[in-house]
Amino acid sequence: MLSSLTIRDVVLIEALTLDFAPGLGVLTGETGAGKSILLDSLGLALGARSDAGLVRSGATQASVTASFEIGADHAARRLMTENDLESDDLLILRRQVKADGGSRGYINDQPVSATLLRDVGATLIEIHGQHDDRGLLNARGHRALLDAFGRLDVASVTAAYTGWREAETALATARETLEAGLRDREWLSHAVSELDALKPLPGEEAELAEARSSMMKGQRLAEDMSSVTQLLDGSDGGFAQLRQAARRLERLSGEHELLNEALVALDRTLTEAGEVEDKLAAAAEAMAYDPARLDSVEARLFELRGLARKHRVEPDALADLAAELGARAEAIGAGEERVEKLAVAVGKARAAFEAAAAALSTARAKAAVALDKAVAGELAPLKLDAARFRTVVEPLGEGQWSPSGADRVEFEISTNPGSPFAPLIKIASGGELSRFILALKVALAETKTAGTMIFDEIDRGVGGAVASAIGERLARLAQGTQVLVVTHSPQVAARGDHQWRIAKSSSGEVTRTDVRPLSDAERQEEIARMLSGATVTDEARAQAGKLLARSEA
Repeated sequence: MLSSLTIRDVVLIEALTLDFAPGLGVLTGETGAGKSILLDSLGLALGARSDAGLVRSGATQASVTASFEIGADHAARRLMTENDLESDDLLILRRQVKADGGSRGYINDQPVSATLLRDVGATLIEIHGQHDDRGLLNARGHRALLDAFGRLDVASVTAAYTGWREAETALATARETLEAGLRDREWLSHAVSELDALKPLPGEEAELAEARSSMMKGQRLAEDMSSVTQLLDGSDGGFAQLRQAARRLERLSGEHELLNEALVALDRTLTEAGEVEDKLAAAAEAMAYDPARLDSVEARLFELRGLARKHRVEPDALADLAAELGARAEAIGAGEERVEKLAVAVGKARAAFEAAAAALSTARAKAAVALDKAVAGELAPLKLDAARFRTVVEPLGEGQWSPSGADRVEFEISTNPGSPFAPLIKIASGGELSRFILALKVALAETKTAGTMIFDEIDRGVGGAVASAIGERLARLAQGTQVLVVTHSPQVAARGDHQWRIAKSSSGEVTRTDVRPLSDAERQEEIARMLSGATVTDEARAQAGKLLARSEA
């Protein structure tokens, strides 16, 4: 609901703040007083195109601030969240327009684009004027309005559509994976066989490289190793000589302490000599040069490294690669079975959507009949008794099916007997268009599309009983939502719960437009002016009182 509107330096408005309340609010005033300025100002706050011509002469910039009270589940809150903006129960839209034409928009003092300002504004207010091409005139919204009018179950269709599309996506992904696998099947089979035949082990490449290196070292050091062995081993070798010396010294060790100490030292030398023998033997074994063994190690190492290069992995990763490729090969068979199951699931999901959409189509056809009847009942009192209204529900091609079903919905009218039906937006007469919109709005009152609706001179060109019928329907509409109407009709004005008078005044060369709320007495005087013209008569005041009393009854 619109709670307040503040305007600064817009055309003839210098400074103005208006507070609004629920119900039917009417804005009246003489022709040319500046009602269009008020609506243009509100349009600015709602994201309409800015124009430097709106800035009051002599001012550097114009600004408009509109405040709205909204609920926690309001569509504007969702838009704010989607755009990472904070919001609460009070939503403040502000627009500034500079004299050079530049503009800036804000929502709750957070800078936003004019596009977002317009999108948020569209969820807050519907403005219906003589040349408005939005709201009910936009066929894109007719399907949702019919669904809301008939309280139709669109959610089940949306769920079925989502399930169908998700099943199709899963099937497409599985087919793509399977096709890729089938293209690689021959290569996979060869690769798996090759890896299985080689049976690579983690760490094997390093072990083979070390063994190969040792054997090649052994080949290179064989002659030196042999000469060392000859010096140490044999009956005349160093080890044998040390043992003989130890045996002879042992016989002499009792003769003197130093001889005993020398024996102890020689024993330690023999112990370490034994370790030398062991190390030499182990080294000889490790570096033993066996041409057949070396050829075998080199062949295995060559195969490991060659296969690793082929698959562009490290040799140690070949074992994991074998497992991975084996799993992929097995998955091809499982993928064929999965594709078959998913294809069946897609068929079932599609059938479920088609059934739900068909049921919704039937319900829409019934709701369309009810809506046509409801609108028809509103036409005659609004001097549209020659007109006909119909709700067209037609099937869409499969390519146009959506979460909302498989139907196209559009409101059409025929304004004269025998004339063909046409979209609402093609109505030639602005007055007829406004009254048609009102008839539709009354019929669709339960849908509550926006918290505030504004009708701009909906009563133009009519009077008497038709104006009374318009006022009565606006009042009914205002029982469920806030309605503001710019009117020249006393019958409509008398129906208002609140009334403001728009007036223009001049002081020297300065002209200003002002808007002020009216008391009950002032309302009667204003309605009397609307009835009688420039000179307000007692008869007009009495008639105004009757209109107000009748409206309150």
